[in-house]
Amino acid sequence: MYAVLGGSGLSQLPGFEVTKRKVQRTPYGEPSGALTIGMLAGHEIVFLARHGYGHTIAPHQINYRANLWALSQLEIDGILSVASVGGIRPDLKPGQLVVPDQILDYTHGRAATFFEGDNQAVSHIDFTWPYDQALRTALCLAADSVGEQVVQGGCYACTQGPRLETAAEVKRLARDGADIVGMTGMPEAALARELEIPYAHLALVVNQAAGVGESAQEISHAQISKTVHEGMGRVMGIIKSMVQLHDE
Repeated sequence: MYAVLGGSGLSQLPGFEVTKRKVQRTPYGEPSGALTIGMLAGHEIVFLARHGYGHTIAPHQINYRANLWALSQLEIDGILSVASVGGIRPDLKPGQLVVPDQILDYTHGRAATFFEGDNQAVSHIDFTWPYDQALRTALCLAADSVGEQVVQGGCYACTQGPRLETAAEVKRLARDGADIVGMTGMPEAALARELEIPYAHLALVVNQAAGVGESAQEISHAQISKTVHEGMGRVMGIIKSMVQLHDE
């Protein structure tokens, strides 16, 4: 069974038949909401909207530890993280789908590890390749099976939010090697690694980042809304294909 973590634009799963909602208490406080378990395309998954089911939790206020710990209490085979991002690389325009293989972390002040506290042994996880390769491959195969082209590889830069970046900040991210930018990829990916849960990102580019291409002067929120509305249906097609292929 896969877990799907929905980001902006995916607070609900179309076609998802809910069979159970589980309120999972954690040692780290409350998750973003109840874990929703049900059937998608005839296969069982668990879904959690990281911003809350009413999209009321800002990126820097998400309780990432509670979310990941709650999911770890179920028998899941991996986490499919869906995110809306800005395209830094000029060729990554709105509507493009990306399965990144690297992360740059620019966040601060977020509870970012399970390995802290009194009498808690410190563990230095290997994070050389932050995403699970097998899960990334499965995502790409699922996309191919439904005729969707995805960019395989790329570097996701995670910023603090909730504001969007300045043009100067995006130039810095580009110099650092980032291809796309979002606000929720960390510490989510690192926490999944600490819990030894396979984790991969499916990112939908919803706008060009500040100072790039069509966003040279400003970012159009109308364009973002339009791209999210059109793109999340394609994302759902990939997720449905992936859960079907997984259970074959």
